Amino acid sequence: MPTFQSKKYRPSSSSHTIAARYRTALARHPFAVFGLPFLATMVAGSFFLTPATALRYEKHDRKVRQLSKEEELGIGRDRRKVDLNEEYYRLAAKDLDDWDQKRVKRLPGEHDGIL
Repeated sequence: MPTFQSKKYRPSSSSHTIAARYRTALARHPFAVFGLPFLATMVAGSFFLTPATALRYEKHDRKVRQLSKEEELGIGRDRRKVDLNEEYYRLAAKDLDDWDQKRVKRLPGEHDGIL
């Protein structure tokens, strides 16, 4: 038999207080301690992250826009025939050692990476 009892001593006068009832209710229902806060965090996180997700998809929609029928029909008209030998010799004739680095123009409102 252990030296000390595993149960804490609680006098009978404290068993009718609100704190005692709350303590016994938590002991009987551990979901209220662990499960309920977890589920509340998941639901609240979903509501708080919705605007961030919407911004992500709006940015994607700005980059990839739908073509109208007129633009769609006019895309491939002025295309030239491609010959592999001609392209090879055209690219081989270029001077690849003489070049300048140029910045790409950013879209309005897009971060340009300059500190």
